This record gives sequence, structure tokens and C-alpha cells, in this order.
Amino acid sequence: HNNSIAIIVKHLAGNMLSRWTHFLTEDGEKEWRHRDTEFEKPDARREDLLQRWEKGWRCLFDALEDLSPKDLTLTVLIRTEPHTIIEAINRQLGHYAYHVGQMVIIGKLRKRDEWRSLSIPKGASTTYNKDMFRLN
Repeated sequence: HNNSIAIIVKHLAGNMLSRWTHFLTEDGEKEWRHRDTEFEKPDARREDLLQRWEKGWRCLFDALEDLSPKDLTLTVLIRTEPHTIIEAINRQLGHYAYHVGQMVIIGKLRKRDEWRSLSIPKGASTTYNKDMFRLN
């Protein structure tokens, strides 16, 4: 069973909204979240999915911006399991990186030869480094 990019977007947005809404005061798994439905084929249009994606990331970044240095010593809960703030952030960033990696693989498989590398293209490290060091 494979998930589409649209399903992964739905899942990540749902996860972000659940985890980062009232991050310091409520468990990261909210009662209003219905995780299993995130893996059902979305009825939404592309624009709706992009809005959901942006809303999830905005929720994450707003929560991180609201943190103070003293907050880093606090403990939060995710599914009743205690996490330091740093552990919770690392847990979520690892989760997001995993799914974004899935999206990249799907994109590469679909685009094939039309795929444009998101980093240094294969076989282009020497040229890239020459250009970068010339700028410095």
C-alpha cells in the first residue's frame, strides 16, 4: 500500500495541527484529530490541499516562535508519553523529514528524466563546488 503525495500532505497537516496547537498545555494527540481519515483519498482540490499544508506549517512555526529559552526545560505529552521540548521537536522533525522524503521519491518516479534535483545534481559536485568557492 502506497500513499499519494496528496495523502501525505493531508497526514502531515493533520499531524502538525494536532501536535503544535496548544503545544505546551495540551497532549499532542488531540481528540478532534481523526488520523485514520488522513490516509483516505482526499476529496479536496489541489488548492485546498496546499492551504491545509500551509496551515500545518504555520502552526508549527508559530509554536516554535512562541517558545522562550526557559520553555526548553519543560515537558510536553504526545499520546500521554512525556517528552522534553527538544525531544518533541526532534521527534516531529524526523517524522516530517521521513514523509517529505517519500514525496520526493514519488515525484522522482513520476517525473523521471524531467526531475530537477532539489540539491546538487548527480555528477555535478565539482562544478557546484567551483561555483560556490568562487563566490566566497
